Amino acid sequence: MHVELTEEQEMIRAMAREFADKEVRPIAAEIDRDARFPRETVRRMGALGLLGMTIPPAYGGSGADAVSYVVAMEEIAKACASHAVILSVNNSLYCEPVYKYGSEEQRQRLLVPFVTGEKIGCFALTEPQAGSDATNQTTLAVRAGDHYVVNGRKVFVTSGRESSAALVFCQTDRGQGHGGISVLIIESGTPGFLVPKVEEKLGLRASDTAEFLFEDCRVPVANRLGDEGLGIKIAMSSLDSGRIGIAAQALGIAAGAYELAVAYARERRSFGVPIGQHQMVQWMLADMATAIDAARLLTLRAAALKDAKKPFGTAAAMAKLFASETAMKATTDAIQVHGGYGYIKDFQVERYFRDAKITQIYEGTSQIQKLVIARSLLGGA
Repeated sequence: MHVELTEEQEMIRAMAREFADKEVRPIAAEIDRDARFPRETVRRMGALGLLGMTIPPAYGGSGADAVSYVVAMEEIAKACASHAVILSVNNSLYCEPVYKYGSEEQRQRLLVPFVTGEKIGCFALTEPQAGSDATNQTTLAVRAGDHYVVNGRKVFVTSGRESSAALVFCQTDRGQGHGGISVLIIESGTPGFLVPKVEEKLGLRASDTAEFLFEDCRVPVANRLGDEGLGIKIAMSSLDSGRIGIAAQALGIAAGAYELAVAYARERRSFGVPIGQHQMVQWMLADMATAIDAARLLTLRAAALKDAKKPFGTAAAMAKLFASETAMKATTDAIQVHGGYGYIKDFQVERYFRDAKITQIYEGTSQIQKLVIARSLLGGA
């Protein structure tokens, strides 16, 4: 696929870069240290059109393409991975499925405010015993007239505490297996919808990760997304798009750490010369630059396939796999370039290193991406 950026895509990149440099980068270390959700800058992202990038303007979105989304995500992630994951979840895992599968009434009520930044949304699929095996859902939604009564538990919900609504995947017909899973949009404040815990994490500390508990939570049937039984289809479709977003996030983390390593290699001196003149450091930087460029091309290719309305699931898995592995390797090497200084919090690379690890885990581990890719190669065998 051709991935040269258009003038409009370059403008979106420049806008995202300016916002990241002026408003996100200055607070990134502080909000990481304090594990503080960046409400003001998230609202600013909404005002700039970044929270619903691919949603049509009729619903408050930017009407941008997936390639534009990738370049914006990379710029935000270069400055702060926590901002980037908030952006990714709201775009790919909340707004896109509500737009794609929602009724007109749902779009007006449960999409528009989430695109503009007035509210943000989240995606509650994972359970204590249903991570990579997403079909093993135990959260139960029993139809009772014009409501469902929901009981169950969800874990590792990104933006869970701060969200105004969640896509919650539930069993509505146990006898149908994965064909009996449906999606309910459950709004915060609904009686019986509890957030008992927010996780203490290694990285992405400014993005909250919550646990949900549903105790006889009554949800209107009008809040069901799509027909009963469409849950796994909606989940897999959303995760394909989400993997492009996480690939772009991982790419931004890697690129941000690489830029810090290059700058440090130019100014830090040893044996009478800048360390960038030592071949061992040069080789590390060369490997980082090459892998980051490859990750960028893979991610842009997946986005371009999506924009062309061609199958992109395998390309998204490849991009997410390679970009996340690159993020971990690049941030590790960036610390190595910094030496002892890379290990202390006064230097930013230790934050990039902590933030990188999760990209190999969420929205499908690296091992799951390999399964997705292999099944595609073998024709589903």
